[in-house]
Amino acid sequence: MVQETPGAKMLFLIKRKPDTSREELLVHWFANHMPAVIQSQKDQAVRGRRFARRYFATLFDAGADGEHVWDGVAQLWWDAPLRRPRTPHGWEPSDTFQQKAEPYVPWATTEYVVMDGELDTTALTLNAPYPMTRSGFFKMTFLVAAKQGTDYDEFFRHWLDVHVPNVQGTMEAVGGFRYVVSHSMTPEEEPYAGMAELYFPNADGWAAYREHIKPDGMERWVDGERMAVLRSDTEMVGIP
Repeated sequence: MVQETPGAKMLFLIKRKPDTSREELLVHWFANHMPAVIQSQKDQAVRGRRFARRYFATLFDAGADGEHVWDGVAQLWWDAPLRRPRTPHGWEPSDTFQQKAEPYVPWATTEYVVMDGELDTTALTLNAPYPMTRSGFFKMTFLVAAKQGTDYDEFFRHWLDVHVPNVQGTMEAVGGFRYVVSHSMTPEEEPYAGMAELYFPNADGWAAYREHIKPDGMERWVDGERMAVLRSDTEMVGIP
C-alpha cells in the first residue's frame, strides 16, 4: 500500500478577478507574491515557529472554451494542517497579487506519492535562486468532487486500494513518470474530495493513457459534473 507523506499538504486554488488578465496575475504571483512567501517561511524558521518546508505552484491552461476554471494551485507542505482563517486570504490584500486574485482559503490534504519521477528544482544563477520556473512535461490535474452522501472512508479506501494501482499500471505502460494523490482531510467541508496529478513527458503520453485506462468503479463516488480536469506544462518553485 502506498505510504502517506508526513504532515499536511496545504492547497490554495487561485482564480483571478474578472478585470485581471491572466498574464497580469502570473506576473504578480511570480514577482511579488512568491518571493514574499519564501522570505516569510525563512523568517518563521529562524524564529523557531512553524514554517512550510516546500512550496510550488502549478499554472493551469485554459479549457477548450478558452476559460480558466482555476488559474493555478499553490502547494505548501507543513508539519500539520493550517487552521482555516476567519476571512479568506486576500480579503484585505497584503500585496499586488492578492489585489488581482479572488480571495482564497487553505485546503488541507494528505499526500500520497505513488510514482516519484524527478522534476527540476535547479536554482537560478543569474537572479535570486528562487522562485524559478520549470517545464518540459505535460501534466493533468484532477480536482475530484464526490457525490452527495458519499461515505468518504469507503471512497478513499477504493481510491487507494483499487484506483491507484489501476492508474499506476497504466502510467507505467504509457511512459508516465510521476503520479501524486492528495485526499482532503475534511472532505465534507471542501468543494473537492481530493486531487490527482499525473505527469507525462508530452501530450502523447496523456493520449495513450486515455486509450489504455480501464474503468475500476470510481464512478460510484465521483461527481463528474463538478470535477475539474486541468492541463498544464509549467510550474513555479518557491521552496524546493
